[in-house]
Amino acid sequence: MKIFSPAKINLFLAITGRRADGFHELVSVVAPLEFGDTLQLEGRTQAEGFSLECTDAMAPVDESNLVLRAARAFATAAGWQGGAHFRLEKRIPLGAGLGGGSSNAVAALRALNELAGRPLERTRLAELAAVLGSDCPLFLHDGPVVIRGRGERVAALASEAAARLRGRQVLVFKPMFGISTAWAYARMAAEAPARYLSPTEAEARMAAWIAGNAPAEELLFNGMEGVAGEKFLALPLLLAALHEEHGLAARMSGSGSACFALLPANATAQTVASITECVREHWGREAFVADTKIQ
Repeated sequence: MKIFSPAKINLFLAITGRRADGFHELVSVVAPLEFGDTLQLEGRTQAEGFSLECTDAMAPVDESNLVLRAARAFATAAGWQGGAHFRLEKRIPLGAGLGGGSSNAVAALRALNELAGRPLERTRLAELAAVLGSDCPLFLHDGPVVIRGRGERVAALASEAAARLRGRQVLVFKPMFGISTAWAYARMAAEAPARYLSPTEAEARMAAWIAGNAPAEELLFNGMEGVAGEKFLALPLLLAALHEEHGLAARMSGSGSACFALLPANATAQTVASITECVREHWGREAFVADTKIQ
């Protein structure tokens, strides 16, 4: 069995405060991409257990990988007496803010649920996903969503608003360095409340875009760009260059370090090549670049 495991981008991300349990409250519009990983599953016996191989040598294949943690959580919740070997074809870069690990975990949950005859309903899968990670539940949806809380409260984006996002061409790019999510949120907390956007303002901004007919460019916002850009100056320098030289709306996704730019409807292969060259002039020839679309 093979299952697609998409990357995601945060088109709108407002961090609104810190909770008593240490997590942060957020309001975000998130969209899955046509670009992502592929997870292959081969059923095995319970005695053989769960195992994982990955095409990216930098990705862990031990119990720290969310795929294996998801598999064990599923087996316990479903009472499933079986095992599986996973092969992860990794394309989503690590430490990027593109949700790769979370997407892989949900892909494992979905694949195992199919293999086992669908013993778990969607609500139970969502509960398991929320325990595995804050970004995980959103990957149970097949289109743009709004997430709240620490990420566990997920709702499909209104159809009219989603239609303004679906099919939009996006260029995703990442420098050679990654950014630790834990570090980024710790910096947000250390500089609070200056770095937070009030829940009222966050909801108002998002609601205004959803209710209107403005293009996706007018939705873009990431409240974590400030803390990331203070330490990693390459990020704001490139985003500014893309706006000034190419007129593009570009933002960081999640806590970074990956960024993305929404491309115009008339973008040609030459346009994409020119923007890609701009990215590599700023970040080096080894910078990751992917030309894709919003699902």
